[in-house]
Amino acid sequence: MKKILSFGAIFLTASISFLVGAGRTVAQGPAGVGATAAAQQDTPHSLNPIKWIKKDSKNSDTPVNRADAEKKLTPMLQSQGVLPADAMATDACASFATLDGCLAALHASHNLALDFRCLRADVTGVHVGGDMSGCKVADGDKARPLNKAIHDLKPDANAKQATKDAEQQAKSDLSAVGA
Repeated sequence: MKKILSFGAIFLTASISFLVGAGRTVAQGPAGVGATAAAQQDTPHSLNPIKWIKKDSKNSDTPVNRADAEKKLTPMLQSQGVLPADAMATDACASFATLDGCLAALHASHNLALDFRCLRADVTGVHVGGDMSGCKVADGDKARPLNKAIHDLKPDANAKQATKDAEQQAKSDLSAVGA
């Protein structure tokens, strides 16, 4: 019986000293050479990995920059024949989430002689702007990638290459207007 009591007392004492000692070491902070300087140093580097990614100040999809870019793009696209003379880039791109996606669809429709309304409806999933009965648009209101929309509307075209060309033209247009 004495063995069990003495073992219990030793175990209880060791447990209490471990818990008290652990609490004290947590509160002490960094240790070692230069610990004081490290504890006082205010580092600008965040520990949040989301903040490690630099934010681009010239994002063309912010509402103000996008509107400015669309105003600059309208006459350029009209002169290229990509956009009709009576149309505005703002109206044509309203249903697109990104401006570069809209420009790629505009160029693809121009390059392949596709109806832009049909292509826009297939790519964005938004069916607006007149009679869509002549369009072979996918069922439902689901947005589809540009290459699949091109393939549906013009099966004999090389949809992958047409998409690549249209995206390159869109990128070129955006850089031309500084967006």
